[in-house]
Amino acid sequence: MIDLSHLSRFRKQTLAALVDAVLLPMMFCWAIWLRYDVVSIALLAKYQILIIASPLISVPIFIRLGLYRAVIRFIDHKIVYVVLLGGTLSIAGLVAVASLTNVPELSRGVFVIYWGSAILYVLASRFFARGLLLRSASIAEPNAVKVAIYGAGKAGSQLATALLAGGEYIPVAFVDDKKELQNASIAGIRVHSPSDLARLIEKKDIKEILLAMPSSTRAQQKRILDMLEPFKVKTKVTPPLASLISGALGGQNLREIEFEDLLGRDTVPPNMQLIAMCISDKSVMVTGAGGSIGSELCRQILKMRPKRLILFELSEYALYVIKHELKEQSDILGITTELIPILGSVLEQEKCCRILQTFEVDTLYHAAAYKHVPLVEHNPIVGIQNNAFGTRSIAQAAIQAKVKCFVLISTDKAVRPTNVMGASKRLAELILQSFARQQKYTRFCMVRFGNVLGSSGSVVPLFRKQIADGGPITVTHPEMTRYFMTIPEAAQLVLQAGAMGEGGDVFLLDMGEPVKILDLAKRMVHLSGREVKDENSEYGIGIVHVGLRPGEKLYEELLIGDNVEGTEHPLIMRAQESELPINVLNEILQKLEFACDNFNHEEVRSLLLRSVVEYAPQGEIDDFIWRENNRILLDAHPAKVLH
Repeated sequence: MIDLSHLSRFRKQTLAALVDAVLLPMMFCWAIWLRYDVVSIALLAKYQILIIASPLISVPIFIRLGLYRAVIRFIDHKIVYVVLLGGTLSIAGLVAVASLTNVPELSRGVFVIYWGSAILYVLASRFFARGLLLRSASIAEPNAVKVAIYGAGKAGSQLATALLAGGEYIPVAFVDDKKELQNASIAGIRVHSPSDLARLIEKKDIKEILLAMPSSTRAQQKRILDMLEPFKVKTKVTPPLASLISGALGGQNLREIEFEDLLGRDTVPPNMQLIAMCISDKSVMVTGAGGSIGSELCRQILKMRPKRLILFELSEYALYVIKHELKEQSDILGITTELIPILGSVLEQEKCCRILQTFEVDTLYHAAAYKHVPLVEHNPIVGIQNNAFGTRSIAQAAIQAKVKCFVLISTDKAVRPTNVMGASKRLAELILQSFARQQKYTRFCMVRFGNVLGSSGSVVPLFRKQIADGGPITVTHPEMTRYFMTIPEAAQLVLQAGAMGEGGDVFLLDMGEPVKILDLAKRMVHLSGREVKDENSEYGIGIVHVGLRPGEKLYEELLIGDNVEGTEHPLIMRAQESELPINVLNEILQKLEFACDNFNHEEVRSLLLRSVVEYAPQGEIDDFIWRENNRILLDAHPAKVLH
């Protein structure tokens, strides 16, 4: 087979035009023969002018219609319309030439037969060349991965064509739920029923399954992934349809299975009017702007075009990254929002007050917090100072600066906490509830939700890395369950909940069904094409139970009591939680602050238990950590530690 791949694009186009210029006159001669059942020199001489004119008219028309610009490997049904139009215009041109030259006794049948023959030749030659090119590409890649494409629609057909051209993958079967498509042939590949998958995988040695249903909902994708999991074949999916508009779907668009695919959770479209209430054309500030939640809040706030956006962050690098990203996004979208990056700590109350007053902040989203449970468990005083007293500091600054709306990003770990991080966040909630009762100008509200996918410390990237490394996967406990939500969805719901706050509200986000971490690990292994190692198999990815980390509990909750009501948003609920009397809370906070300043861990723990009555440390491990922290600081600062 002649290899033309080394030729330039222009030379390939020229070659195609020259081939047509030679074969189109032959098509005219063929038409004469079919009409008269004989071809003589006299007969050809009679049609000589038209035979010569056929390529001189047709080729320029096809050039003008873009026939030669089409890449043969990627042609589809659209080329039929181009060829039909070109063939019709060519016949019209030949009829005009015949009229002008006054050739006697011309048969109209010749023109009709030539019109059909020319169109069939052009189409057949293109699709034949396409088949040869795709076949040669697949033969040239002996190590190509055999795949089945789930979804025989437009995206699946386009994907198959692109994969055949690329050579990295060889699609050997289509799979589709629609009965009307089953047993059909698309791009030369047969469409099968999902019930045939087990047989196909074995018979055709399929190594991967590509899910080509970009317009399907997450619930539909989850149903398909549930069905594919037992086959233990690596599965990849195409991104949403909207992200494919700018280019052809190909192997580069395929991605690994993400945890949100396994959740099967379809997001509710946001109420943009609700979001805009506290943001559009207003001065907005986000604390912890460089964190996983804070940065996503900033991205979504920017799209609502506030007058200014103050990015408040303790980490210089994190602040630089989010400021740079938002500036690029502003330039692309033509947004004129003033971006103000400020380094600082929420514990600096006077500085925070000056910032809020200077920039006339209307809405403040407080996302700054220490959130890693084991780290805060080993550093309880710093965690309490940042999470609880930091919240009190920025809240007092907000009241003084007359900020209209203050939204605290809380956590499900604040509900019956077993760790210092959760207890400190619950204490922050109690502080804001108290401030909401003391004054009415600043609306305080809190939004609780569970784990967000993609945040620092998330279990999903860890599992993916451990699978790539060949295992083992480390799971803390076989019964560990967690609620999960994507960061963009969580941020959207926070912005909407903040607009619904009336003062002292605790909002809960509907996190869907809890997920068992062990089941998640197994599913990720199976959908990556591997097996889980067990007592019956020495091969595969092992799963090791490493025990609960300090402060962790098996099950997370979102609600302390039973008093919860719906809101105007289906995924946001309002809870009525218990509060501490203002005088009791102030007394505890005063003593707690003094104990923290003097590194008195025993007193800190006692006061935390007194203020957060639901706080239930886990026992011996926690006792050991508190004693060790006290001992270490006693050795370092013997004069400051209280006895």
